[in-house]
Amino acid sequence: MPSPDAPPAGVAPRRSDRSPWNWLLVVPIVVPLLVPLYNRDDPELFGWPFFYWVQLAFVAVGVLSTGLVYRATRRSSADRAAARRAADAPVTRPTEHDGGR
Repeated sequence: MPSPDAPPAGVAPRRSDRSPWNWLLVVPIVVPLLVPLYNRDDPELFGWPFFYWVQLAFVAVGVLSTGLVYRATRRSSADRAAARRAADAPVTRPTEHDGGR
């Protein structure tokens, strides 16, 4: 017996993008804007001033946080399968016999 929250057959499950995990995506946007935190030369890494190598580290932080949010918020395999079935279902169009509805 299907669960009461399951959508009817042929209908994709509703997707909610209101996860608290999405707030983690603010970090790689806001932190690089706080320039006074990293506007200096020391410490150097392989001869690169702090200002430059920390910006490269921000790229890694952005990639990691985006990957983490993706993994935490993706649909379950059952929801993905239901969405795939709904997308593959034939589209029925109204005919003259249906009164155009």
